[in-house]
Amino acid sequence: MKKKYNIIFIALASIIYPMLSKAQQETKINRESVVRRHNVSNQAMDTLASLTVGNGAFAYTVDATGMQSFPIYYKNGVSLGTQSEWGWDSFPNTKNYKFEETLKSYDFNNEGRDAKYSIQLKEPARNVEAVNYFRENKHRLQLGNVGLELYLKNGQRAAVQDIEHIRQQLDLWTGIVTSEFRIEGEPVSVKTASYQGNDRIAVHVASPLIAQKRLKIFIHYPYPSGKFLDEGTNYDQADNHKTTIVTQSANVTLINHQLQGTDYFTKLDYSQGTIKNTDPHYFVYQPAAGLKEFDFSFAFAPKNKFDNEAHNYLDAAGESTAFWKNFWESGAAVDFAGSTDPRANELERRVVLSQYLTKVQCGGSNPPQETGLTFNSWFGKPHTEMHWWHAVHFALWGRADIMEKTLDYYFRTFEKARELAKRQGYQGVRWVKMSDNEGNESPSSVAAFLVWQQPHIIYMTELAYRDKKDLAVLKKYKDLVFATAEFMADFAHYDQATGRYNVGKGVIPAQEVFKASETMNPTYEVAYWDWALRIAQQWKERLGESRVKKWDEVIEKLAPLPSKDKVYLATETAPDSYTYDRWMTDHPAVLGALGMVPESPKLNKDIMKNTLDVVLKKWHWEKTWGWDFPMTAMNAARLNLPNKALDALFMNIQTNTYLKNGHNYQDGRLRIYLPGNGGVLTAVAMMLEGWDASNSDLPGFPKDGSWVIKKEGFKKMP
Repeated sequence: MKKKYNIIFIALASIIYPMLSKAQQETKINRESVVRRHNVSNQAMDTLASLTVGNGAFAYTVDATGMQSFPIYYKNGVSLGTQSEWGWDSFPNTKNYKFEETLKSYDFNNEGRDAKYSIQLKEPARNVEAVNYFRENKHRLQLGNVGLELYLKNGQRAAVQDIEHIRQQLDLWTGIVTSEFRIEGEPVSVKTASYQGNDRIAVHVASPLIAQKRLKIFIHYPYPSGKFLDEGTNYDQADNHKTTIVTQSANVTLINHQLQGTDYFTKLDYSQGTIKNTDPHYFVYQPAAGLKEFDFSFAFAPKNKFDNEAHNYLDAAGESTAFWKNFWESGAAVDFAGSTDPRANELERRVVLSQYLTKVQCGGSNPPQETGLTFNSWFGKPHTEMHWWHAVHFALWGRADIMEKTLDYYFRTFEKARELAKRQGYQGVRWVKMSDNEGNESPSSVAAFLVWQQPHIIYMTELAYRDKKDLAVLKKYKDLVFATAEFMADFAHYDQATGRYNVGKGVIPAQEVFKASETMNPTYEVAYWDWALRIAQQWKERLGESRVKKWDEVIEKLAPLPSKDKVYLATETAPDSYTYDRWMTDHPAVLGALGMVPESPKLNKDIMKNTLDVVLKKWHWEKTWGWDFPMTAMNAARLNLPNKALDALFMNIQTNTYLKNGHNYQDGRLRIYLPGNGGVLTAVAMMLEGWDASNSDLPGFPKDGSWVIKKEGFKKMP
């Protein structure tokens, strides 16, 4: 069927394209030129410039040798991870902890409610241990380090400083990393490519060192650290896991890695040579004598269901090249060449590299973790409140199918989300903020009280519908949308004294500096609640169903957006929002009420413009996160302030840093932060194509001639 559609497309293009005027044809973007002028090159062992290849659900990150030859050296930079969506583990529950031991009852609005929240308890000791256990388990696995063993003439193992004359490049158009370097004057060439249909990497290695037996490949299996951040270099605790060769032949070896909570397999395909187990979890491929070059591929899988075909580098390179060419030639593109604004090339670099990184790291069937498939943060668990930042851009860049793939998570976790809502006495589904890929909740004294993840599924499914305008999309997602809205309407608390519905108490806003027990009606959450419930009612009408009376009542009587002195407050219960430093850190989420969220009937743009001015002037931007800058840019764009939108995108703050490899750097703990990359792509798409209420071309860019822009294939934001 796909082949048939391609033939039809080509036929139509052959008819339509000649009909375009010469001027129209000349304005078409040379996408290959745009992409390749931002290829990443390395000339040194830069621990913040690691490069990744992958397929969206599996990724392999390499150092300057083109493999994971020096994982310890890189561990505190952009770590050399090998991760997949399926690779999860749990430590044994030797004390038989029950999840119920993490729960605490709350009744925030004096309703007689026994709402149980899973939080980080401080006592008694057993409950604290239970909390820690369920936070750490499940944890995402580092599947294994695969790198080069390089030796000097004197027989010593080569160190980082022995790697000289480095020339490495990631060709973004093909997804292939080519690495060249020298050891004591001897050249080494490594080409690295990822298969796209399975979790397999292939390399082609050429060097005189092979025949001298001074170049080998190692596979090293680390043990999970069980810590918040796991760089995949915990080589201790060898007795706690087991790694064995299952089968071996002349060109294939199958290895089984057994942990206490799971096991998985590695299949190695290679040219002539042998695989030996030199340490309990360390295996070495020794190429056959006389070889000057060889291919080596390695695949990971949760079960031993590998095919029997031989795999080589040319297959991987061909698959990678075909995939990435199709990726770049589909969807949207932008070309800033010719702009006189000195920031134009850097903005183009960020959007090109962010497209590559988010597809490699965030294109699976789950919300990704914030550090993608490179190293663990928050034990490797996805955060659903970040899913908007990870996924919305795909739809705006004309790749809604990638966003939709990540929505599979909500179908799989639906019943657990329903159980969470029921546990707290609410109807519908309450989406778990921090979980594993199966929706198992993690205790957290912040995550348990966040609610801004709740409308995200309505936003993303609305984008999916707008992309196709197909009744089938409404039918596919309607249960998710309606159960989400059902919870939102029920969560809104009716205040008899004021005759209005409040969001809270019992809420920690997106700006996580406020206490759940004290917080009511955060501006961003109220605006988002209002918009999402209105969209849910539109879905009812599109499907020919009756509007839900309760939802309309909540919309009509929802609390106003809190303001003081013609400036929106962070929350109604913090009237001194801009007086004290403690309220002006973390995410300036008040700006998200117009930017992320489309304009609400409740919102006054003049008040929001005042709010933007106050936030830009008073906020402690050094205490913000990578997506705060695109959020601010979207707010400014909707206020018709394009210069301020660009200034926000380029604010000179550490958490707004974009490394050579395109990653958004936060600090020494979070060296990469993919919500920042997704945020840049979302903001730029919006600034280029606009939103439903915009009525001019390129509404987020100045019209002073400093920006020369070609764009293709973008979708409007709601």
